[in-house]
Amino acid sequence: MFRSIDNTYICMKQPTAMKIALIGYGKMGKAIEEIALQKGHEIVLKIDINNAGDFTKASLSKADVAIEFTSPHSAYNNVKQMMEWGTAVVCGSTGWTERLDEMNKLCKQYNAAFLYASNFSIGVNIFFELNKKLASLMAPHPSYKVSMEEIHHTQKKDAPSGTAITLAEQIMKQLPAKKKWVNEESTDPGELSIISKRIDPAPGTHSIRYASAIDDVEIIHTAHSRTGFASGAVLAAEFLKDKKGIFSMKDVLGF
Repeated sequence: MFRSIDNTYICMKQPTAMKIALIGYGKMGKAIEEIALQKGHEIVLKIDINNAGDFTKASLSKADVAIEFTSPHSAYNNVKQMMEWGTAVVCGSTGWTERLDEMNKLCKQYNAAFLYASNFSIGVNIFFELNKKLASLMAPHPSYKVSMEEIHHTQKKDAPSGTAITLAEQIMKQLPAKKKWVNEESTDPGELSIISKRIDPAPGTHSIRYASAIDDVEIIHTAHSRTGFASGAVLAAEFLKDKKGIFSMKDVLGF
């Protein structure tokens, strides 16, 4: 069958119905629930601040896969605990990825199943690939000065966004002169500027600009709703079911 996600058509088989646990039941959790139910899956557990006591091994044992969207402060402990319990985890919480290498080691230690993405949108993951290619093409041309901007709604807790950090890290791998990213305007040639703006009701826009005295080259991704993120998260859960190991959206999408 063909299903449209982020205005992109992909061919895939109808997935087997799954039992899904939602760890975090805010706007993203509710969007994921809607997509999952449309695809015939069952939500067997919904955890938020009001029923945190239900986050137990027994409750999670009912789920084939858990999808975790909480906060930078709780994500690490949530994912670690579910790995110990043997629950396959798809995690989209951002703002904690300085501990991602540690989490990957724990995944191997527990022989668990773990898939992390800073953004589950198919369009954004294609954008990641374009970003890497553009950075590699720009690397021999230092007259172009690179900068980034990201815009999200005012309820987003972290800045810059996890997607922006992923984009920045991809650029820095191709441009060795950039030693670190900073969340402000900078004239330091060793710093990559990320400008973060919080404007309602924007679900997410990311742009990378290479500017010179002659011309500018810019790529932009603009999300119109949370639907693309939610659809990708459910697609990731379908992929992760019955697997062991560490995965990313590149594995899900076959990049």
